[in-house]
Amino acid sequence: MSSIPVRAVGGFRQPLPPVAELGGRVGVTVTETGAERPSRPTRRRERAAASGRTRSRLYAVDGIRLIAALMVAVHHYAGTRRVDQPGNLIWDRPVSDIMPTVFHFAAYGWIGVEIFFVISGFVICMSCWGRTPRQFFVSRVIRLYPAYWCAIVFTTVVLMALPGVWERMRLRDILLNFTMLQSGSGVRNVDGVYWTLWSELRFYLLFLLVVATGLTYRKVVLFCCVWGAAAMLAPVAEVPLLDLVAGPEAAWYFIAGLALYLMHRFGQDLLLWGILAMSWLMGQRELGQRIDEVEHVSGWRGAVLIFTVFLLVMVAIALGLTDRVRWKWLVTAGSLTYPLYLMHYAAGTTLINRLRDTMDARLLVVSVIAGFLLLGYLVHRFVERPVAGALKRGLDTSFARLRNAGQAG
Repeated sequence: MSSIPVRAVGGFRQPLPPVAELGGRVGVTVTETGAERPSRPTRRRERAAASGRTRSRLYAVDGIRLIAALMVAVHHYAGTRRVDQPGNLIWDRPVSDIMPTVFHFAAYGWIGVEIFFVISGFVICMSCWGRTPRQFFVSRVIRLYPAYWCAIVFTTVVLMALPGVWERMRLRDILLNFTMLQSGSGVRNVDGVYWTLWSELRFYLLFLLVVATGLTYRKVVLFCCVWGAAAMLAPVAEVPLLDLVAGPEAAWYFIAGLALYLMHRFGQDLLLWGILAMSWLMGQRELGQRIDEVEHVSGWRGAVLIFTVFLLVMVAIALGLTDRVRWKWLVTAGSLTYPLYLMHYAAGTTLINRLRDTMDARLLVVSVIAGFLLLGYLVHRFVERPVAGALKRGLDTSFARLRNAGQAG
């Protein structure tokens, strides 16, 4: 049975968003004869409305965030092509010789980035519903920049104090990194993991266009279809601007997240399943391309299997099957993932270079990750939260001044 209201048209039952406005009245459906009758939401919709599930925190998503961050960290320390080369600067010899079993699993940890993109699509759509463009802008600034600025300072200090693993950057390039727009200027990132932020920023700018018009089921679906079409055309169109805007390397993962949130908020239907299936089909191709062109250490089948399992877990979350997961510690775990991700790579591999002969390699990897988890908590507690609060107050004041100035003018 469909979990959303339907109407009969020509003998077929076609899905509609859960709340329909027909003839100026809310919550009615129209029969084939034209008579109006009250809509009857399903028991699942009634339970969701009663519990406020569409607005409550999804603890399972926080848990997946942490898993994805740990996957990426383990991959960078023990699963990349670089660390498996003879004489590499991090371990000095192939990591597959040092800890072959760990390397076999860590080789697939890069998929955590794709998982981040899907979660980002889901969470951004959820957090933006009912918000104005100003609120969306402020929420993104206070979420992204405080920990990012701290990570730039931390990584720069570590690489200056412990040279030899990563090339030293010019001061002008380090300063440009504070804008988070360095990729648009062709400037190298202070830490290589920042490349994902460029994809995130382009997604935010595109989605801001939908937020500005007011989010609805129909508009988000249309956005997914238009963006997906642009992402498919970009590689063959050979138009640099289209490729820059569409971001085909990450677009389908964000689209999958958007479709999953629509399932969560409005219930499943064939159209949303179609968008998700298309995202999976295009996503598996992107996984294969990344393996062939960048990673070179993992297999396509294993990567697709991991990605598919993750999508199925997200489907379970979207359909409310994990609503009973309410472990409070997952909130804290989720808050650690962003600082952990931003700081772990360049600084962590530099530490491994200095400590690799002092203990067992597996213990060293675990110890470095544990250290960065602790550092992530400290950054969240003493940098992110206070700086985000100050930024929000300052931006709210600035926008209020703009609004008042416009009214006075």
